[in-house]
This record gives sequence, structure tokens and C-alpha cells, in this order.
Amino acid sequence: MTKKAENLLLLIWVQAFLAMAGSLFYSEVMGYIPCELCWYQRILMYPLVVIYGVAAIKKEISVALPGLLLSGVGMVVSIYHYMLQKVPAMQELGGSCTGGVPCNAIYVNYFGFITIPFLAGIAFIVIFVLHVMLLKEQRRK
Repeated sequence: MTKKAENLLLLIWVQAFLAMAGSLFYSEVMGYIPCELCWYQRILMYPLVVIYGVAAIKKEISVALPGLLLSGVGMVVSIYHYMLQKVPAMQELGGSCTGGVPCNAIYVNYFGFITIPFLAGIAFIVIFVLHVMLLKEQRRK
């Protein structure tokens, strides 16, 4: 494994860890109760910390292949969740989530557009793109 590939793996792990820590901060410190779609995003994000951590320690990219799938699905869920929050035509759909918190609820709205699903979506996109770069780096080897 090249040094660039090792750095990419480490960067992906850091991104996944920060996303996990951020979600735990919002729920455990700030007291925001996650909605149903937030839980799905957590289910897709949290294993990435372990997957990419093991891949970085073993220095073996094949271990991280499930991460590409999880981050791809996570992107779709996050984009859908963000649309439920921000697209007026879809906002009614967000209130039908099961559980105590509707999926169109907005806890944070930094700069008028950055919400928690937006942050999760960016994290999934960064992980997905870096993983594709990692695969390209391995092909050059």
C-alpha cells in the first residue's frame, strides 16, 4: 500500500469518526432526540469508523470495501432527509416518520441551510469520494 493510500484511509477514518462524534454530541450533549431517518444514518455511519479503522491498521483496502456501499446508501438517505426538511413540497412527508420526532424537524439551521442531515450528507459524500480516490490509487500501484 502506498503512503498516499494509507493517508486516504486515515482521512476517511477521521471523517467517519468526526461524523459519529458529532451525532453523539447533538443527541447526548445537546439533548436532540434523533428521528427515524437520523437513526438510519447513524446505522450507516457508525460501522464506517470500525471498517476504516481496521482497514487502516491492517493496511488492507479490501477490508474497507463495505464502506463504499454504506457511504453510498448513506448519501441517498441523507439527501432524502435534507429534502424532507428544506423542500416545501416534501415537508408534509417528513411528519409521517414513526417515533416521537418528525423527520422534517430542524434542530439546527446554520447559515439558513446547514442542518444535521446536511452535515451527515457531506460526511457520507467525503467518505465516498475519498474511497473512490483510494481505489484509483490502488489501481496505479
